[in-house]
Amino acid sequence: MGEIVLVRHGQANSHADNEADYDRLSQLGHQQAAWLGQWMRENERPFDKVVCGTLRRHRETADGMGVNATQDARLNEMDYFNLGQALEAAHGVPVPSQAGFPEHVPQVLRAWHAAEIQGDESFANFEARITSVLVEAAEPGRRVLCVTSGGVVGMALRHVLGLDTDRLAHVLMPILNTSIHRFHVRPQGMMMSQFNVAPHLDGRPDARTHY
Repeated sequence: MGEIVLVRHGQANSHADNEADYDRLSQLGHQQAAWLGQWMRENERPFDKVVCGTLRRHRETADGMGVNATQDARLNEMDYFNLGQALEAAHGVPVPSQAGFPEHVPQVLRAWHAAEIQGDESFANFEARITSVLVEAAEPGRRVLCVTSGGVVGMALRHVLGLDTDRLAHVLMPILNTSIHRFHVRPQGMMMSQFNVAPHLDGRPDARTHY
C-alpha cells in the first residue's frame, strides 16, 4: 500500500491584502515548519519523493522542515485574493475581515464553480491540476510527501471523498498551518486516513493557527 502525505505551509503574512504580500512565512510560520520537520524525522519513515509548490511559502516551509523538495507548480494555491475581488465586482459581496471568511468562502467557491467569476484560472483547471498530481503520486508501495496549501488539500479531499462545493468550503476552514493529511493508496483507489493533525503543535496552543 502506498501513501500520499499532504502538508499545509506554515503561517504566512496574514495581514496582507494581496497574494504577493501574503506569500512569505511569518516568524511563527518558520518555527512551525521547524517543529514539523523535527517531528517527522523522529516519527516518519523516509519518503520516496518530496514535492512542494513553487510559491515562496511552500519553499520556505519545505526548507524549514529540512526536506529536499522538487518544485511543482501544480501544487500552488488558488488565487483567493483575485477571486474575492471578482466576487465583489460580479455580485457586490465585499472581501471580509478574517472573522467573515466562514461565510465568504462558500460564496466564492459556488460562484467560481459555476463560472460566474474567474481569477487566474477556472475552477475546472484548478481541480484538474490537483487531480493530476494525486493520480501521478498514487503508486502502490510508494510514499510521497507534498508541501502545499489549504485549498490544494481541500481539493484533494473533494477528489477522494466526492465533496460538493459547500462541503469543500467546510473542510477548508479548519485546516491548520503545517497540518498533516494522509491518503492511503490501494489498488481500489485512494482512501483518506488522516485529516488536519498537528502533533508537533501539541502543548503549543498559541502556535495552532489557521491564517
